[in-house]
Amino acid sequence: MNSNGALIEWHGGEHAVIEIKYTGDVLWERIERAVEKVKDRLLRVTTALNDAQIPYAVVGGNAAQLWVAQVDESAVRATRDVDIVMNRTDLDAAKQVLEVVGFRYQEVAGVTMFLDGTTGTPRDAVPIVFAGEKVRAEYSEAAPSIEQFEWIKSMRTLTLPELVRMKLTSHRLKDRVHIQDMISVGLIDETWLDRFSPQLCLRLKELLDNPDG
Repeated sequence: MNSNGALIEWHGGEHAVIEIKYTGDVLWERIERAVEKVKDRLLRVTTALNDAQIPYAVVGGNAAQLWVAQVDESAVRATRDVDIVMNRTDLDAAKQVLEVVGFRYQEVAGVTMFLDGTTGTPRDAVPIVFAGEKVRAEYSEAAPSIEQFEWIKSMRTLTLPELVRMKLTSHRLKDRVHIQDMISVGLIDETWLDRFSPQLCLRLKELLDNPDG
């Protein structure tokens, strides 16, 4: 290690020098700015859809935040995801209202999304999931209806059972982590095991049995 970088050992014994570019207040400002960008993106999208009376629900990491924060704000996990579920029939209307607030419609690798600004990339986009349709062909269940929702912080999000169902269906690492967060604050417990299909119940049981795994 030298003054300009940190020596990192990867699996297999290989090493790489990672350059340390930012420290002190500049580093904290970058971290805070990243969080604020996500918040701004979420509010711009939901406000535009609210004003246009286009039904939607916030899902993904932001939805998990909204529910976990109801119990324990210290357990809230930062996220860069701004995911929205809506009806496919409302997509054309959403394109019009979101363009006004700076988003560009794009299909990327089969995913419908809205890029943020003229230089926006998929990393900071707003992916769209269509209600009643499978996100991926191999998923056992379709995305939930947005008829069951809650208003939290002036935005629509799925009810907690529907959000949990969606995350158990996706079952990616970040979905499992979000469910573990919900378990840790008592939002989900053993009484939930009879709410889902056998496959999803098995996934939930594994997380309940190993909440820190």
